[in-house]
Amino acid sequence: MDIKEIEKIIGSENVLLNEPMKKHSNFRSGGDAKIYLTPKTSDEFVKVIEYLKENNEEFIVLGRGTNILVKDGGIKNTVVSTFKMTGLDIDGEVITANAGTPLALIANKALASSLAGFEFAGGIPGSLGGGVFMNAGAHGGEMKDVLLDVTVFDKNGNDVKVLTPSDLDLSYRHSNIEEKGYIVLSARIKLREGNKEEIKANMDEFKDYRTGTQPSEASAGSTFKRPEGYIAAKLIDEAGLKGYHVGDAGVSEKHAGFVINKSNASSKEILDVIDYVKKEVYNKYKVKLEEEVRIIGEDD
Repeated sequence: MDIKEIEKIIGSENVLLNEPMKKHSNFRSGGDAKIYLTPKTSDEFVKVIEYLKENNEEFIVLGRGTNILVKDGGIKNTVVSTFKMTGLDIDGEVITANAGTPLALIANKALASSLAGFEFAGGIPGSLGGGVFMNAGAHGGEMKDVLLDVTVFDKNGNDVKVLTPSDLDLSYRHSNIEEKGYIVLSARIKLREGNKEEIKANMDEFKDYRTGTQPSEASAGSTFKRPEGYIAAKLIDEAGLKGYHVGDAGVSEKHAGFVINKSNASSKEILDVIDYVKKEVYNKYKVKLEEEVRIIGEDD
């Protein structure tokens, strides 16, 4: 693979070698990516992916890094990030946004246009692409509630498709995007006319709740999915695991559902805390916790 050819597609400033992934992960931990690419448009993105495939280069696609944990050995393959693929358009009650557009920005633009239905996403730190990928949700709302359609690049068919939510098998924190080989390029969401003051009041209420209940330390948000019939944070708390730590990684004292990096934790320390919590909860309650955070990369 010729780096110069990639630079011709996206510009040399968007091609980084041996890039520390702790700079691109909300956990602020993890090793380096061999190559880190940041195309700015869907066209650049598709051309880069086609070039990588033609040259048999393994790659992984990431968004804003808000829901990932990169292992300490880093990522030996190429990372293609949608971070710079931002931008949105509002037409009536429909918002079209590119994959890298922050969910919070979309929520604020919806508020400015008096569009209701996306308040739940105002505090989710990820991008639209990541939100669709994991059917992100909060405060009783989910992406599947507002999605109109999604434009994806199909790695297997090597073409661009427009899919409806029913094509994506959306459920709690799940889609079939990875298993189908899809990459989100953009999406359209359908909202409804609302009262700006009421929309803002809802967003402010959600913000106050997050500030009052969630830790400020580095984390990837809720570490575990909600097990059927249970609340993960309640199980962890009742198991006496609040404050449990390994080095600088630990279970938040403020919210037991968050594993945090208190200052300079390694990814191994974070993983050790996650594994211990899973083991203890299972031993006490016979409930299997599953990570909501996406763990990628290689061990050191």
